[in-house]
Amino acid sequence: MPKRNLLLCFDAFGTLLKPKQPIAQQYGDVARSLGLRGFTDEQVQASFKVAFKQESKENPNFGKANGMTPSRWWEKIIGNTFRPLVVGPDAKLHQELAPRLLYRFSSEEAYDLLPGVLPFLQDLRTSPPSGIERIAVGIITNSDDRVPSVLTSLGLRVSPLVYGSDGAKSRPSPDETTYDIDFTVMSYDVGHEKPDRRIFEAAEGLLATLPAANGTSPDAWAKVYVGDEHGKDIVGARNAGWHSVLLNEAPSDLPHGVRQLDEQTSGDLLHDLKDGPVGVASFGNLAKAFGVSSNRGIGS
Repeated sequence: MPKRNLLLCFDAFGTLLKPKQPIAQQYGDVARSLGLRGFTDEQVQASFKVAFKQESKENPNFGKANGMTPSRWWEKIIGNTFRPLVVGPDAKLHQELAPRLLYRFSSEEAYDLLPGVLPFLQDLRTSPPSGIERIAVGIITNSDDRVPSVLTSLGLRVSPLVYGSDGAKSRPSPDETTYDIDFTVMSYDVGHEKPDRRIFEAAEGLLATLPAANGTSPDAWAKVYVGDEHGKDIVGARNAGWHSVLLNEAPSDLPHGVRQLDEQTSGDLLHDLKDGPVGVASFGNLAKAFGVSSNRGIGS
């Protein structure tokens, strides 16, 4: 049987990483550390939801099409979250509130990796699935430019190659240390969000620049996307011509058309994906589905 090549891409938030505490709790803690009072985390959550929805409607994709920077986009959400909660004739927001929250949510201070992410990515390189000759790993996310720094702070080796960057400066050379993540595609840079197929096509374009793709054609690569949202991730990937895997902790709650592979798996995920999207409950299950082995074990 001929060897195959694998392009494996992941969503970021909710798939590779998650907040250490609920976002509203972290927002409230930072605000209270600056002396702001008179609101509960529940009130912060409700106000944040309204502010986020409004800003996403007025300036979608972090304000890219309207010339906004992601930092300014988030500053508006932070301000609109807390202004309704801070009352009184002298009520005003602390000037450090937005900078501190932006910094917090750019690093490990706000996030944790999901269990098993790091060992899976490392074992994928050292003990690749049977029959796979070349592997490229990427991130495709509806996000701004903070994703690489967050993942790096959490211990992943992240290549500087991102969509829209200066290729001559950011393209890794064949002799560089192996990365856990070979490239990152963020919706702000592409100008389109999942489930738009153009964000997946951007990842295909970056694949062609990698040393691993030298001498290969695009058709020689199996493309697999792993995410935690059915509409944006699974449907979006499928419509772009990719295979898709739904990371879902509740096997009994899978969307129609997604098969669970946690209990019985062939260890050849590419073969299983020929029949459509599949669901896995953890990175340990994803490793088993791929046939990736490890002597140390992978957290479930």
